[in-house]
Formats: sequence, structure tokens, C-alpha cells
Amino acid sequence: MATLQNIRSKGPLLVIVIGLALFAFIAGDAWKVLQPHQSHDVGEVDGEALSVQDYQKLVEEYTEVIKFSKGSSALTDEENNQIKDEVWRNYVNNKLIENEAKKLGLVVSKAEIQAIIDAGVHPMLQQTPFRNPQTGAFDKDMLKKFLVDYSKMSGMQMPAQYTEYYESLYKFWSFLEKQLIQTRLAEKYRALVTKSFLANSVNAQNAFDARVDQADLLLAAIPYSAVADSAVVIKDSELKDAYAKKKEQFKQYVETRNIKFIDVEVTASPEDREDIQKDVTEYTEQLAGEPGDYAMLVRAAGSDVPYVDLFCTTKALPADVVARLDSVSVGGVYGPYYNASDNTINSFKKVAVASMADSVQYRQIQVMAEDAAKTAALADSIYTAIKGGADFVEIAKKYGQTGEATWISSANYEGAQLDGENLKYVNTINTTGKNEMVNLNLAQANVILQVMDKKDVTTKYKVAVIKRPVVFSKETYSKVYNKFSSFISANPDLEKLMANAEDAGYKLLDRNDLYSSEHGIGGIRGTKEALRWAFSAKVGEVSGLYECGESDHMLVVGVSAIIPEGYRPFALVKDELRMELLRDKKAEKIMADMKAAGATTFDQYKAMEEAVSDSVKHVTFAAPAYVPALRSSEPLVGAYASVGELNKLSSPIKGNGGVFVLQPYAKEKLNDTFEKDTEEASLQNRYARMASQFINDLYLKADVKDERYLFF
Repeated sequence: MATLQNIRSKGPLLVIVIGLALFAFIAGDAWKVLQPHQSHDVGEVDGEALSVQDYQKLVEEYTEVIKFSKGSSALTDEENNQIKDEVWRNYVNNKLIENEAKKLGLVVSKAEIQAIIDAGVHPMLQQTPFRNPQTGAFDKDMLKKFLVDYSKMSGMQMPAQYTEYYESLYKFWSFLEKQLIQTRLAEKYRALVTKSFLANSVNAQNAFDARVDQADLLLAAIPYSAVADSAVVIKDSELKDAYAKKKEQFKQYVETRNIKFIDVEVTASPEDREDIQKDVTEYTEQLAGEPGDYAMLVRAAGSDVPYVDLFCTTKALPADVVARLDSVSVGGVYGPYYNASDNTINSFKKVAVASMADSVQYRQIQVMAEDAAKTAALADSIYTAIKGGADFVEIAKKYGQTGEATWISSANYEGAQLDGENLKYVNTINTTGKNEMVNLNLAQANVILQVMDKKDVTTKYKVAVIKRPVVFSKETYSKVYNKFSSFISANPDLEKLMANAEDAGYKLLDRNDLYSSEHGIGGIRGTKEALRWAFSAKVGEVSGLYECGESDHMLVVGVSAIIPEGYRPFALVKDELRMELLRDKKAEKIMADMKAAGATTFDQYKAMEEAVSDSVKHVTFAAPAYVPALRSSEPLVGAYASVGELNKLSSPIKGNGGVFVLQPYAKEKLNDTFEKDTEEASLQNRYARMASQFINDLYLKADVKDERYLFF
């Protein structure tokens, strides 16, 4: 129990940071019912399949851990998608490393894991609740004590919430222990790969020279933009030859789709806005009177901002209301008015204003007996005793409580859904005077509450706000739906859709290289079904109408191309190749013009038509130089600077932004001393970063198949 108290006293747990940044997850939604004709596997790694059920178990495991660590159960769609991607990615990475480690005989023993726990310095351990309250460091004794307590839990009488917490914490630790093993295996394999890269004195000296040897150069260039595209002729045969030479650059490892789609967002019509304006006006008139129950009136008005009968700071009010608050006297009403930033029609009443302390220090004793009558009698007895001079803290301890004083401020409760008992409790704390004590009767218990101190006096308000979003009606939605549905029916293939979209008032959008691992189309929520359709359709087919978004979008999709796994078709890379050939042919023409001009000095090159010039300073071999005159990064400038002789003009060089000549006019070394060990260590670190990319190579060789989109 002592362990539990130590852990729970730390407040909300931090989100786990799994070593090597491999495991950061957020909870996902439940997996969908499988269709009889579908495969029951979500993917495959190196010939080993992962079933839907096993994948879902992994998702649920990570979900429970994150729920525990964050103390949160509400998740957004984006968070749901993130966990699915992270679970899959880490499953693949772990499987790739496990397979390689097995071939090499690499294992992680129980003794290794125990040594990591005993050392207590691994980043994963630092983010657990088992931390010393004084030092903040991982405390293995706290962990051991918890595990002992958990093993005895079945024979102990514990409150349900404690039992639930112990179970969650045990699942948390079991997960973490498994991740320690996988992370340790990855660390050992990475170390093995890294050690295959060795730095020596020769490349240490070269790396040092590349960093400290600097040169200042004069540059004269003719940009490629000086040659009109029309002056260059590129034949299809040349493009095909270029494709054959560069084919390996155009290899892709999964199938993608090119699609065209129409996204229709439904918005409120002028009639919808008029109706909302009319409603808000009617409720505003009631607000101006004496409605009695402001909460009921605001709720009936359909306001996005509920009324809480509690004095609050302006931080709890919408910004547009705060901006107009000083324009109204107490009891006055402002509005209706339109607020563009959140597309709402608004009005509000300044019900009351008070100058109050924002921070209150108080202490309490919670009193609970067998029934309400005994609870009231016991609370009266305790209240009378303290009033008579009994020690508050000693009585609190008698009933298993600390009686310690704590601070509460508006930041602790503003924005929360306060009503009933919670509202009564917070109001009592705020309205009780300093050094006063009250016997507060609540539904389940009495609370002897004493206010110790107050500070940070500020102005607080009670404001009843009517904030109605300007949204479309059912009639408006039906009208948009019927029109769009008719358009889709009349244009059942992609060719017709493309030909008639603009005339019908729709904008046809393009999305190339759509991956099945994505979670929707066009950044629109709720389009997973449309994504599934896109990867089952043929070229030229058009989908039906999908209702998506927050029930405010409609979508139709057409498949314009299927790019299979393998080499991208020539037609899809033709434009890219044309741009490269265009640059190469312009370079040839510029070099030919330079030769014909007979230029031999820097000034002669500089004087050529369309030429630009620049002075590029502090150029090193280690970093590419940016040339402002060409508006491009030019690695070859640094390469020439490392070997070019002072005041000697280079031959024309084909760069990224144009053809240029260079003439070094100054060279120097940075004031730095060569330290062989330091340079080698720096190189070794660089090699380690390079080696960390091994997972990409393993991935490409493993024939990974990801078919999660069929199920999730």
C-alpha cells in the first residue's frame, strides 16, 4: 500500500517515451468485422503473416498503456490513426531486427534486462511512476515492492479503484519490460552494424581539412533561365534513352493510385442563417428579462457555451464576448451579432460582477457514515469539536485523512462541466470567508471545509452567453445531396466526370500517388471507405457518393491511373526527365556559346550577354555553397575551392542553376587545431547515424505487405 501511495502522489503520469523513439502510441478504435471474402491478415513481413486478431491485440495492449499513462480515454481520429501506424511500424521494425538477430545468434538474456533495471538509467525507466520522490530517478526498490504487493493482491481486501489501478500498473510494467527486451536487441544489432564502419587517421585528416580550409572565389555564370525553353529540342528517343539509364531511380516498392475527386462541403444557406438569426433574437429578448433559470434558457437556445452559476474570470468566456463585455452594464444585454472567427450568431447578458480572490487555500475533512442521518450527526459532532478548539489535523488523521491545506484557483475548474454537487462545492470554497469553516452537506457525504487564506483578487463575472453556430438545415443538406447525386449518376465514368464537372459548378481535384497506408482522401475525415474503393477500382471507374467529414462533406472519386509495384511507367516520369534533359541541353548550348566567344579571362566571361557575377566567400569542401546570383545551391563550387589554385580561372562548370567559371582570390585556414582522436570520434558518430538507416535496407529486402486498409 505504501508503494501505491508513493505512485499515486505523483499526479498524472507522463506519456511514455520509449527508448530510441520507437514507441509513442495513442489509442485506436475497434477493428471492423471481417468480410468472408477478405484475407484475415493485415500484412506480411519476410513471408510471416500478421493476422487481424494479433494486430488488434497489439493495438489494444498499447492502448491500455497509453490510457494509463495519460489518464485519458477520449481520443481523436488523428490519434486513432497514429496508433495504428505506430503499432504497424514498430511491429515491422521489431520483426526485421529479430529475424536478422536470429541469423547472427544475437539474444537478450534475463540477466541483461535485470542489469538494466538495477542500473536504472535507461530512458524508458526514467518515464515510469517508479521514481524516488526526492531525486526523481528510477527506484528499483519501488518496483520490487509493487511487484510483491501485486503478487499478494488476490488475498487482500482492497477498494475497487485500488485494485483497478494495480491491474493497470501491472499491465504498464509488463508492456515496458517487453519493450526493454526489443529495444535492447535493436541496440545490440545497431552497435554491430555501426562497428563495421571504422574511422582512421587519413579520413580524420581529410574531414578536418574539408571543414577548416576556406576559399573566397569570384564567380561568373550564365543562368539556365537565360536560354528559352523553345530554343531546345528534346526528342522522344532521347527521353526514352534517359529513362533506360535512370530506371533504377524510378523504382517504387508498393502500388499507388492516381485519383481525381470532387469534395463538396455543405454550408448554411441564406435561409438557414435567417432562421438562426430569428431564433437567437427571440432568446435574446427572453435573456433581457428575468428568466430565473439562465442555464435552462441558454440550453434551450442551443448555445455552444453552457451557463454555469459561478463567478469566473474572462479566461472562461469566448474571446468575442470578452471584447464586448465592457460595453454592457450589469444586467444589460449585447446582441445579436455575428462573429466571423467561429461562424456564430451571438448575444450575452452580464448577469453579475464581483471582485473576488482567484486563489483560495482550504482544508477539509470528508465525513461518511452508514446512512445520511448518521453522516449528518457525525459531521455536526466534528464541526462542533473543531469550533470548540479541537485540532483540525488531528481529527482528520483520526478519520484516515491528512487535513493538509491546498490551493485552488479558477484555472482548476473553469472550462469544466460544473453542476449539481460539484458546483455547490466550488461555490462554497469561493464564497466562504478567510478563517471561516462550514459544514457542507453533499449527497454522498458531508465535508467540513475551512478556508485558510485568499489571494490574487480580480474581477469575476457571471455571463449568460448564447452562441449559435451558423449551420445548414436538413433541407439544405438534402438539396445539395440530391444535386450532387444526380450529377454522379449522369457522369458514371471518369471521362464524363472530367468533362462536365466545371459546368455543373464542381471543382475536380487531383491526388497522385495515393498510398493504401493512408487514412483517407484529401484530408477529409471519414473517407476510409472511399480509400478502400479506390484500391479496388479499375482505371476510369467512378465511385458512388460518400457522405463524410463531420456529416458536412460529400465525395466522389475516380481512378485515373494505377501505378503498380516496380518501375514507374515512362509516361509518369516523362516530364521529370524532360526537365533534366532541358537543363543538360541548355548547359551544352551555354558551353558552346562560351567556347565560340573565345573567353579566356574572368572579365571576358563576366562581360558575356546574360552573364551574372558574384563573390562567394568562406567556401569549404564540407558544405555546399549557396550562390545568390543563381539562386541555387552549388556543391561543385566547394569541390573546386578545395583544389583550385589562387587566381587561376576554372573551365566552365555545369551547375544546378547555370554554367559558371570560378577564380579563387583568397585562401585561409580556420584557427583550429587538428585533434586526431576528436576527429575520429566525430566521424564514428557520423557513421553511426549512417548505420541507423539499416532498417530501410532490411525493409526493402523483406517484401513487406501492408493491407491494413482492408480492415481498419
